[in-house]
Amino acid sequence: MLSQFLQFLYSGITVGAAYALAALGFTIIYNTSGVINFAQGEFIMLGGMLSVALVATGVPLPLAIVLAVAATGLVGLLIEKVAIEPAGDAEVVTLIIITIGASLTIRGLVEIWLGKGTHSLPAFSGDTAISLLGATLLPQSLWVLGVTLLIVMLLGWFFGRSLLGKAMLATSYNRLAAQLAGINTRWILLCSFGVSAVLGAIGGILIAPITYTSYEIGIMLGLKGFVAAVLGGLGGGAGAIAGGLILGVAEAMTAGYISSAYKDAVAFVLILLILFFMPRGLFGAKVAERV
Repeated sequence: MLSQFLQFLYSGITVGAAYALAALGFTIIYNTSGVINFAQGEFIMLGGMLSVALVATGVPLPLAIVLAVAATGLVGLLIEKVAIEPAGDAEVVTLIIITIGASLTIRGLVEIWLGKGTHSLPAFSGDTAISLLGATLLPQSLWVLGVTLLIVMLLGWFFGRSLLGKAMLATSYNRLAAQLAGINTRWILLCSFGVSAVLGAIGGILIAPITYTSYEIGIMLGLKGFVAAVLGGLGGGAGAIAGGLILGVAEAMTAGYISSAYKDAVAFVLILLILFFMPRGLFGAKVAERV
């Protein structure tokens, strides 16, 4: 029974780490603008699909990953510049609708370009399972966990040490005060879209060898990333990471002990419970008017 429990736990933590990266993307944009970016799931999809497309043309996997992440980051910047910035000070509901439209556009273009098929990247370190405490763990799972941990550390440094990171934090605390202090909040919003797109792409690439990828995976992964962000409180990185891991483990345990048919319902049950009983999230983030 212990080995079975650990097997479900390993699986849940692996997928939860990907949800956490998606949640971080939601959190970064929300904190700088108050907007929920529902194109975040498409950034995850783009990372995986572009990597697959590049590898299929003969590009070495490491270079394909770098190019896919960079291209997805540019798409994030383009969405902000072409769709969000022209909207100016529109109502947040309008901006959310714009991000939904961007999501549909990206998904449609990828479907036309790369088709409806399901694709997979080769595992970064082979497929030989590692036995750990009676359960098995794929090497790719270690990549997911290791890269997620590295990203969390880099983001901690970025927001705590770099000038741009501090400017993004200042904008998230008080946008007007940041403007009065000379911070270009438009530039900060542009950067936040780029950073969130990069995070989404990395998550999509990391899980592609495990869960496969297709043009339509962004919908569910984006929704689950949003649930993880709300679960953590939409206030900061620690909550996003915790929310993603909690959601991933809850899904894995439900699939393992009850039925895989109910796995996707876990996210929606959790968000309903959070909104009804703990609207500030598990970690007590402030509730903004724009939610």
